[in-house]
Amino acid sequence: MQHTSVLDDNYLAITLLVTCGYQLVFFIVTVSARFDKVTDLAGGSNFAVLALLTFLLARTYYARQCVVTALVVVWALRLAGFLLYRILLWGEDRRFDDTRHNLGRLAVFWIFQAVWVWTVSLPVTILNAGSRPQSAGRALFAADYVGWVLWAIGFALEAVADGQKLRYKQRRAEHRPTEWCAVGVWRYSRHPNYFGEMLLWWGVFIACTAAFDGEAGLWIAGVASPVFLMLLLLLVSGLPMLEKSMDQRFGTSAAPPEVRTRYRQYKRETSPLLPLPPSLYRRLPRGLKRWLLLEWPLYNPAEAVAISDEAAPTSVDAAMLRHPTDAAVAGDKAVPTFEDATVAKYEAIR
Repeated sequence: MQHTSVLDDNYLAITLLVTCGYQLVFFIVTVSARFDKVTDLAGGSNFAVLALLTFLLARTYYARQCVVTALVVVWALRLAGFLLYRILLWGEDRRFDDTRHNLGRLAVFWIFQAVWVWTVSLPVTILNAGSRPQSAGRALFAADYVGWVLWAIGFALEAVADGQKLRYKQRRAEHRPTEWCAVGVWRYSRHPNYFGEMLLWWGVFIACTAAFDGEAGLWIAGVASPVFLMLLLLLVSGLPMLEKSMDQRFGTSAAPPEVRTRYRQYKRETSPLLPLPPSLYRRLPRGLKRWLLLEWPLYNPAEAVAISDEAAPTSVDAAMLRHPTDAAVAGDKAVPTFEDATVAKYEAIR
């Protein structure tokens, strides 16, 4: 079937316009009704909209396109549904206490949510554009199956981690009030949901590589998706914020001594990202942990926390104690950051 071009052969312009328009509609709802319960729904569901839009526009229904589109839609709907259920369960979204009345900072958040959606969707957008049927429509080969398997593992891990953490928080009264979640997959990784999400998007990228057909520009655009996501989670609004928040709550003199002791042991024994048995992780050399397993100083490892036990929390730290992502918007003069922009998703369920 003949490829249909809309604005450009790879649908980059049309998906950007649709993403901006989609986020703008929800932004207007949020501002006019002061109703922020749709924020996470807007982010997650936008992925499904782009995947289905490009799939239907191209009118080239190859097996590779059908499978990858289905994978992205399933992930997007699961994520959007879960986050919507969670906020309805909680009743209010405390993440926006400092932003919902500040139009400028709220606008920055929605702009970066659009950037997140459009950038991470690039592999499936290029695949579904179908402008190179000799590539996108070629027979399935090893990369397709590898990508699908990675997606399945990552999807299962993220979904299980989200569910376990939510149930833990619902039953918090049964636990010590100062205890962190270390049940299920959280016993093997401090951020299993993040690892699952990174893994599944690398899977999507690998499954789409047949459509890049050796074109450097397409390879760069495609790999930008998982790389952007990893940089976001590893260096900006994912692990750094949550690790610092946990350290301030459980690893400093603000916490009881027995809590600090248990917490430092937990961090020594628990991998920051890749799920590993605690009995194995604690025996690994420090260099291996740092260079291969990402136990970076950036994440305030327990040894570093001990040095700053007596340090008084800053205003940003105090905001983190109220809620992990409040730190990005603490203070009346705070400048909007990537943390603001990605809080709807990458606060995850901390």
